[in-house]
Amino acid sequence: MFRLTLLAVGKLKNTHLRALCDDFATRLRRQGKVEIIELKDADPDAEGERFLTALDSRREATVWVLSEEGKTMSSSDLAGHIQRQLGAELVFIIGGPYGLSDAIKRRADHLFSLSPMTFTHEMARYLLLEQLYRGASINSGSKYHHE
Repeated sequence: MFRLTLLAVGKLKNTHLRALCDDFATRLRRQGKVEIIELKDADPDAEGERFLTALDSRREATVWVLSEEGKTMSSSDLAGHIQRQLGAELVFIIGGPYGLSDAIKRRADHLFSLSPMTFTHEMARYLLLEQLYRGASINSGSKYHHE
């Protein structure tokens, strides 16, 4: 069983994206423990402090930070990372519209990017939740993912 925590800046204002994110979070919760924590938006340094404070109680967690300079990977590669970390807590961080502080990037165990393109932080949340669900589905042998 996996344990995923998503730390994200801001609430989802777009109702359609919120519904899609809620759908994938619900699907993920059928396969593991999922917690989504929304932090108040601010400048990157203040957001970074909030992220670090939230991580204080998760010292053993593996931290994945979405960042434009991060490494891209396939859905199957992400599934493999999740599979190898079963039982451990995985924390995924999505910063706000102005990027992430260097302190958060240094704290990351994995810097990764969803794409070379730039997305809003709301779109990034949707894409990440879908990919996490896809990875969990790959690991469980579900027919959601087609190769």
